[in-house]
Amino acid sequence: MQYQHNFNPSISDEDVFNEISTEREHIGYYNLVHQDTSIFKEYASKVEQKNIVIIGIGGSTLGTYAIYKFLKYSKHLSKKLYFLETTDPIDIQSKIKNIDLDDTLFIVISKSGTTIETVSIFKYINSLIKCDKNNTLVITESDSKLNKYARANEIKSFEIPKDVGGRFSVFSAVGLLPLVIVGIDIDELLYGAKTMYDSFFNKEDIYERVLKKARFFVEYKNNFNINVLFSYSSRLDGFNNWYIQLWGESLGKVDINFTRQGLTPIGIIGPIDQHSFLQLIVEGRRDKTITVIKVNDFENNLKIPQVELKGLEELNYIDNIEFAYLINEQADATIESIRNLGDIPCDVITIERVSERSIAALMYEYELLTSVCAKFMYIDAYNQPGVEASKAILKHKLQSKI
Repeated sequence: MQYQHNFNPSISDEDVFNEISTEREHIGYYNLVHQDTSIFKEYASKVEQKNIVIIGIGGSTLGTYAIYKFLKYSKHLSKKLYFLETTDPIDIQSKIKNIDLDDTLFIVISKSGTTIETVSIFKYINSLIKCDKNNTLVITESDSKLNKYARANEIKSFEIPKDVGGRFSVFSAVGLLPLVIVGIDIDELLYGAKTMYDSFFNKEDIYERVLKKARFFVEYKNNFNINVLFSYSSRLDGFNNWYIQLWGESLGKVDINFTRQGLTPIGIIGPIDQHSFLQLIVEGRRDKTITVIKVNDFENNLKIPQVELKGLEELNYIDNIEFAYLINEQADATIESIRNLGDIPCDVITIERVSERSIAALMYEYELLTSVCAKFMYIDAYNQPGVEASKAILKHKLQSKI
């Protein structure tokens, strides 16, 4: 008797863990936590420009911006970091006019080396100032056309490993090099990511948390298809945007049975969105899970001053309260209101303090969570055929105009 099947029953936690462990052999992002950073720090020590401009899009910028936005107000950074990542002409010109181009290092980042948005912006910069080995750096794959351009013009280049996808590349040269140039401790970043790596692969705390959360997301995806990240700090706005790309581009796929899969990511900021999206969460359809992210220590003691406002005396009870305390109380009130309803899945992540370790640990946990969800869903987390189709159409449209 012979037997064949294409049934795909719910996969066990142990099988998922074994597949993820094996995947480390050919998916490079897992092992970025082990890399030597000396080559990045050596280059950074020689950069004299005060302005650092990253030219890139998507995975080439979102992770770096997430870390920079989270840390820049707490660090005494030696340089300013800017991002040119859209072909919106207003955005390009408004940013450029505020930058001294003669005191700028341009970092051109593209994994493929032929990203139309990136090359378009780089061409425009070249019309304003001569980009050469003295003010330009390239980060790309070793055999890309962008790297060929860099070699032809004697421009320094750093490699994006072929087995590291763009949206998983923040802990490669893509993120580490710009961040160390502006003064962020990249060893601390990797330390934070490695704590998550060690905890997961040693089957400690993070292992159970990630597996349990991913299994819930996938098994209840037909009921709760929307995953809302409710971050209670404006510093996490960049992280929200990075998460949306990571989640959407990795999990919106057709599985091995040709069934369309996907978990819809939404990133919102508290307390701003308490006055908008929270209403939808509380009284809208029960199709959303909520993850609230809090920052325990903002390292800021700004207080509400004791100021008399005629007609508003009834609010004097807020006098002398620290804003950091207020925002965390607002987060706790939101959490309690959601939990009291009893029918909205909700979890809470509390970041202890604003630091390299904390943001890196959070990001690495979400990379792991994405990979594990993909295993449960029987999809490939690391390709993006839907995006590639639109790129091909755009290329055809532009070429047809020549």
